[in-house]
Amino acid sequence: MSNLSSLAEIQKKLEYYCVYQDRCHQEVKQKLFELGVNSSDMDLIVVHLIEHNFLNEERFARSFARGKHRIKFWGLKRIKNELNARNISSANIKLGLTEISNEEYHATFETIAERTWNSILERNALKKRKKFCDYLLRKGWESEMIYEKVREFENAR
Repeated sequence: MSNLSSLAEIQKKLEYYCVYQDRCHQEVKQKLFELGVNSSDMDLIVVHLIEHNFLNEERFARSFARGKHRIKFWGLKRIKNELNARNISSANIKLGLTEISNEEYHATFETIAERTWNSILERNALKKRKKFCDYLLRKGWESEMIYEKVREFENAR
């Protein structure tokens, strides 16, 4: 990595990598590791990306939370766990979760719960209940919300 032009090329490559999609520090460091960059050059590149606003963990946390909730219909618990797994600070996680309003959160839950309940063709009521609960728990929704919704669906039959 002593060659300055190759360092500039790698820096440019990482700029494009960060522009294409918001990235967290861990993803950028993993990419640099895959490119074979040594740790001192890695630090220089990360500092450059932060200084020029290519890398911003608050922005990453906000877009991650927004996207995973609106596109993949994840609940707050799953989003929080995934951000923790990416070593995002708890302050940035809180800021990211503010992107999801309570009204939007509950509306999304109602929609996904209804769709999931109707899509499970299981005849056995206990198995249907288990499949429903397991699916929504995996998606990171709160268990109280799930069990309340199950009771609502079962009482409606």
